[in-house]
Amino acid sequence: MKYDKFLKAAIAGLTLSLTAAAPTIAPAETLRVLRGAASSALSVPMSRAVVVESDVPFTELSIANPGIADISSLSDRTIYVLGKEPGRTTLTLLGENGRLITNVEIHVSPDMAEFKERLTQILPGENIEVRTANDGIVLSGTVSSIARLDRALDLAARYAPDRVSNLMTVGGTQQVMLKVRFAEMQRSVSKALSTSLSFNGTGFNGDVDVTGGTQSGLFGGTPFADADSTGATLFGFGAGGLEVGILLEALETRGVVRSLAEPNLTALSGQEATFLAGGEYPVPVSNEDDVITVEYRPFGVELSFIPRVVDQDIINLELSAAVSAIDPSNGFTSGGFSIDAFTRRETSTTVEMRDGESFAIAGLLSDDFTDLNGQVPWIGDIPVLGALFRSAEYSRNQTELVIIVTPHLVSPTRGEALALPTDRVRPPTEQGLFLFGQVASEGGPTSGAAGEVARQDFSGSYGYVLDE
Repeated sequence: MKYDKFLKAAIAGLTLSLTAAAPTIAPAETLRVLRGAASSALSVPMSRAVVVESDVPFTELSIANPGIADISSLSDRTIYVLGKEPGRTTLTLLGENGRLITNVEIHVSPDMAEFKERLTQILPGENIEVRTANDGIVLSGTVSSIARLDRALDLAARYAPDRVSNLMTVGGTQQVMLKVRFAEMQRSVSKALSTSLSFNGTGFNGDVDVTGGTQSGLFGGTPFADADSTGATLFGFGAGGLEVGILLEALETRGVVRSLAEPNLTALSGQEATFLAGGEYPVPVSNEDDVITVEYRPFGVELSFIPRVVDQDIINLELSAAVSAIDPSNGFTSGGFSIDAFTRRETSTTVEMRDGESFAIAGLLSDDFTDLNGQVPWIGDIPVLGALFRSAEYSRNQTELVIIVTPHLVSPTRGEALALPTDRVRPPTEQGLFLFGQVASEGGPTSGAAGEVARQDFSGSYGYVLDE
């Protein structure tokens, strides 16, 4: 007796454990066929089942495309329909003697319930509407960024590969203003020191003419009479019929060149914007028929960028910048044409940053160094006296280019809030022009941003002052 109770308890426990371990299966939907006609079309989610019940018994079943849906009869009045692939097909029910009972249209579509659940989990708070069209998925609504839009499309492609229609729009600010500052500094230093020695006279049964060093010349019998170099000093003395001349040249030059451009460009996310501050240079080009045509090559400060708003205030920038100038010293001349060369510094990069952050492209530095020494062989090696037969030249040129880029998310504003450089300047009156010599009269708007510009005072000294 105790053994029977123990066996019953074990069987009951095993039954409960198997019931708990069994997967939960969602109940199948049911479509009823009454009086030989289906109440509606049958929609079957992919990999899920729907039960069809008929009020009259059937003897034969057939489906037009078994690849879309699979069927099996549970009884003479109940049919089990399983969705396999997205698409449309027809289920046919036949009664006795092959009599047609009805045709049921079956539409198999991706499982929208599971897709909507996953979409809510991955992208919470996004207003995305999900619909089915034919055998695909249609997404509509507004999302907060392009990154979230791409995630929604990737998830939809898991349920309907190559059958996803995107009708979503990206909300928020999608226009980017790029503030760029170009700064180029060129520094040059050169130093030169040279000496020359010359003897001129008569004697020893003829003329004597001895010249040494790197600078020499005779004009009218006077040593170095044609020496007119800046920083040159001539020393000379005579002893009887002998004239001695010493030319000492010392020259030092320093130079600084600074060029700057600060363009502000605005572009829609994903669209390209370009900027050129400079000009175009004509270059003759010969084609295959030896016909000379002219092409124009741009030079100056060039900038092109493509912004992409990735997520909220994160901006991806594809940037290309260049600074070029005409260089006649490296030009080319042929057939009567003289073509100048160009000096060009350029860079291209792709970066990602937030609204208002900056990055700098620095270190595009060229450093040219020249150090030359010349002397008269053997004589220039003599101590002390050899210095009169030697020359030295030193030169160094440095060029550094810095580009600082700052992106901002911007929105359009009303025209009254914008100011122009000409807002504070008006043409003068005839009285002011002819009597007082005025070339412009003050005035302009009194309110808004234009009014702020008009109230600025530029009287007195203004501009840049360089102190050394």
